Amino acid sequence: MVISEKLIKNDFYIDRYSKLLYELGIDFKNIEFYIQAFIHRSIINEKPDIWEHNERLEFLWDAVLELVITEKLFVDFPSKPEWELTDIRSALVRWRNLAVVSRKLGFQDYLFLWKWENLGWWRENDYLLANVCESLIWAIYLDLWLEASRDFILTQVYTTLETILENRLFKDYKSMIQEYAQAKYGKTPAYEVLSDIWPDHDKVFTCGVYVGENLVWTWEWSSKKKAQEQAAENAYLNQESWNI
Repeated sequence: MVISEKLIKNDFYIDRYSKLLYELGIDFKNIEFYIQAFIHRSIINEKPDIWEHNERLEFLWDAVLELVITEKLFVDFPSKPEWELTDIRSALVRWRNLAVVSRKLGFQDYLFLWKWENLGWWRENDYLLANVCESLIWAIYLDLWLEASRDFILTQVYTTLETILENRLFKDYKSMIQEYAQAKYGKTPAYEVLSDIWPDHDKVFTCGVYVGENLVWTWEWSSKKKAQEQAAENAYLNQESWNI
């Protein structure tokens, strides 16, 4: 990992992020991991010496998060079928839910952004906030290993389960959009990677969902699977905008 020594050795940043971690109950060892979790790639435009941004951490997040959530759901709901547990897990780890967690914890105030993005709506961007939550989970894992990651996930992410169940937010949008498209248009949606940019270790995929020959939505993410899922969700929620 390479982050500017000026940044890491700056007492203001050390104190600021140390205080946040202590408030979260994270007894950290290496502050560098956590500062990286809050660095958005845009900062490279302004400070090219700070080149290790959070998307490298976010690339690895789902292995730990999904393991912990899967284990907890399996134990807590022994009578639920596999398909329902899968849908509930998807709702818990979905970017919209992780953005809610980040906003509740005030992470928007700790983002490192390019100065022009500080002037706009970027600190309230759900996509960026979800990335921060994902990156922080992996930072905890790298620094303190699985048990500390599990504590954070169960305390901050799994506790959103009650809201998800009450509002029936556990939906498989890929299945829902398939049912909708088949019923209305007689066509099965298809997913295609439209582009992948950046180096192999730090790719961003743009995936599109098609109904017939019509592209109805696109989404960018650091994994093809997540890009497809979010393209399906947004396509389903914005059916009125389809140009078919």
